[in-house]
Amino acid sequence: MSSRKTTVAKIDSSYMEQYNTYKERQKRKKQRLVRRLVLFAVTTLIIFGYIAGYHMKQRAIYAEKVEQYEQLEKELKELKQSEKNLKEEIELLNNEDYVLDIARTNYFLSKEGELIFTIPDEEPSY
Repeated sequence: MSSRKTTVAKIDSSYMEQYNTYKERQKRKKQRLVRRLVLFAVTTLIIFGYIAGYHMKQRAIYAEKVEQYEQLEKELKELKQSEKNLKEEIELLNNEDYVLDIARTNYFLSKEGELIFTIPDEEPSY
């Protein structure tokens, strides 16, 4: 069977030309459609990738800002406590008896007739 060649003659008619032209147009339409769909898909993927990247970048910046905010809040709390302590100390330093007590303990100043003995902080070892 395969050794025998069969030749089929083409019929040249206007119908066949129209049909071939129609098939060629359909083929080109399909190619254009596929190209447009591929272009749309690529464009969509690029836009989606850009948006996803931008979102991730913004999340990283937000996390950094939250961490920085928490650190500053902690620092503010410490500074407020320090301010409170300093105000208390100022109030105490305005008291003359307190200043005299500090002078006695830190600088070994004494009242008249008073003897000061220092006791070591550590306990003696036996």
